[in-house]
Amino acid sequence: MKDLTKDSVIGFIGTGVMGQSMALHLLDSGFPLVVYNRTKEKALKLIQNGAKWADTPKKVAEVSDIVITIVGYPSDVDEIYLGESGILHHLKQGSIAIDMTTSSPRLAEKIYTCGVDKGVFTLDAPVSGGDIGAKEARLSIMVGGDREPFETVKPLLDLLGTNVVYQGKTGAGQHTKMCNQITIASNMMGVSEALLYAKKSGLDPNNVLKSITSGAAGSWSLSNLVPRMIEEDYAPGFYVKHFIKDLKIALDSAREMDIKTPGLELALSLYEDLALKGEENSGTQALIKLLEA
Repeated sequence: MKDLTKDSVIGFIGTGVMGQSMALHLLDSGFPLVVYNRTKEKALKLIQNGAKWADTPKKVAEVSDIVITIVGYPSDVDEIYLGESGILHHLKQGSIAIDMTTSSPRLAEKIYTCGVDKGVFTLDAPVSGGDIGAKEARLSIMVGGDREPFETVKPLLDLLGTNVVYQGKTGAGQHTKMCNQITIASNMMGVSEALLYAKKSGLDPNNVLKSITSGAAGSWSLSNLVPRMIEEDYAPGFYVKHFIKDLKIALDSAREMDIKTPGLELALSLYEDLALKGEENSGTQALIKLLEA
């Protein structure tokens, strides 16, 4: 395994709402960056700032020492890592691949096994913090995999987040993210109901926030998303369609472990209803629109 140096070439696949900001932090820190995204336009800002463009994930892998991926769905992760032109087939031995997509713990284990066969180290490292956390490099990053590659890339992860925690063996990062999403699922129902209650009772929602964000009800969603809801700003920091994907993964994993998750099940059903009403590309704060209807 190569040491991480300023000459280490970083490949970055997935330059969407969060990925673009994350990749910019790496560029600003002086690392050589090679990028790929299915829609090249979403990578133009990075290219203008000095990143090199690759036409395929395969070409990213061929020139990179470390590859970071943050894409949409587990099916995308599967294709990028394990497909015929997947990066595990083209990374040099001793390279490190870090998947920061919220994906399936089982898929993380499958990728790890393939990586071992190819002489490539893999980590599952999903993130929390949304578009704001990505822009401000304040993400929470939860990491699963072998300890040695984690220690090698931790300085890189520290450029992206303020809370980088090694959770354990492969899949542990994804399982931790499921804990995060289960918590958010019920919390989003609570903050939406609270805002609706405040409005209907004639209160000033902004004044209500001043009172409750610093008390026992305080949460990231309350502080960061309710102000957007008050302003009727439903632009995605995190897409409804991706949240549905996450909740389905969490529910499947919970059922495998024979865990009852009634809050998770209710939240999933509400967000699926919201998507059916045409809000799949809105941010998760759009849940209030379903309750107000």
